[in-house]
Amino acid sequence: MHIGILDEYRKEDWSSTGTPVNIIVGSHVWIEDPEVSWIDGQVLKINGKDAEIETTNGKKVCRLSERYVLGSVNANLSKIYPKDMEAPPGGVDDMTKLSYLHEPGVLQNLKARYELNEIYTYTGNILIAINPFQRLPHIYGAHMMTQYKGAPFGELSPHVFAVADVAYRAMINEGKSNSILVSGESGAGKTETTKMLMQYLAFLGGRAGTEGRTVEQQVLESNPVLEAFGNAKTVRNNNSSGRISGAAIRTYLLERSRVCQINDPERNYHCFYLLCAAPQESKCYELAEISDAREYLATRRAMDVVGISQKDQEAIFRVVAAILHIGNIEFTKGKDVDSSVPKDDKAKFHLKTTAELLMCDADALEDALCKRVMITPEEVIKRSLDPQSAAVSRDGLAKTIYSRLFDWLVDKINNSIGQDPKSKSLIGVLDIYGFESFKSNR
Repeated sequence: MHIGILDEYRKEDWSSTGTPVNIIVGSHVWIEDPEVSWIDGQVLKINGKDAEIETTNGKKVCRLSERYVLGSVNANLSKIYPKDMEAPPGGVDDMTKLSYLHEPGVLQNLKARYELNEIYTYTGNILIAINPFQRLPHIYGAHMMTQYKGAPFGELSPHVFAVADVAYRAMINEGKSNSILVSGESGAGKTETTKMLMQYLAFLGGRAGTEGRTVEQQVLESNPVLEAFGNAKTVRNNNSSGRISGAAIRTYLLERSRVCQINDPERNYHCFYLLCAAPQESKCYELAEISDAREYLATRRAMDVVGISQKDQEAIFRVVAAILHIGNIEFTKGKDVDSSVPKDDKAKFHLKTTAELLMCDADALEDALCKRVMITPEEVIKRSLDPQSAAVSRDGLAKTIYSRLFDWLVDKINNSIGQDPKSKSLIGVLDIYGFESFKSNR
């Protein structure tokens, strides 16, 4: 099964049934528009390779249409697509029902459904989710899970619960492990979708866990913890009776570089904002219904549920604070050639605070950042670093500490919700980004 945000699906000049489509005078079509991406219109004239189209906003556009008029297969000659005039105004719940599966047709269908607050749409057994950027508790409650439990796929409205139910039933009835891939660009809602999948699978079965907590609670509460510190890929194990026997979490491509470098208007990992507000650090919007303070309390409660002690919780956020201070240590040229020292009193303060939080010697920490140690069979050589190299060393330390903290968290949670070695089948949920192009790809 696959869940994702559809970036582009084009079938050029063919209908969804595989029948070639010809553009003629009077045809209703889609053409590219610089302002709204795609706009619909009607063909007024066709003259050789050119077509004159009157769009719904009153513009008249001439476009090459050799592909349709002369039957050429050169896809670079045209951006004209036939419009499905029989499609219902509110769109269809399964896009295999569309007459044309090209980009403008797909986008129009998703737009029409989104305007009706329908954020889910099928394309066969693929579920497409549009991020509503708001909480929709009414479509994720226990009453909704009860409706989708055991319902044939496609009988009810498209929903993430339906995808999870198909995977679960296949595992139980056929004894085969299943996987669900959740992909899309940053901000598409992958992590929230993954949480809903876990919620539904946990709803289908649970058993007692450690210290009176159910495995269902522990599995679900592991997500807020890992969400605060980075994306996690969750493997859900279920035994043949249909009860949750445990879970295992595996890290996959943790983006360490985000600790030191982010692209506007993105944010760093949530855990940093749980400790302090930093609106000036990125061009992010503040949403009334989203509170980092509330998320901090929720994360601490989740840590309690998965069995992380108060002492360990304090140590975790002490390390997070240390990473924040490390990032504020700046360097300037030292007295010696190609050497560096903390830039000013502010940098020295952050260096000292970092050392206190990490419980290490401040001078030793400065030495580690400003010098490189090379060990040979005969001796230990220390070489001074210039300010730029010292900054690279600082960033490397921050990324390494964060990566090891995350790995420690995963191990701690895995020990708590422990995977049952007797489990014969599992459901794997992979939360992974799609293809993106940034100003700085790293």
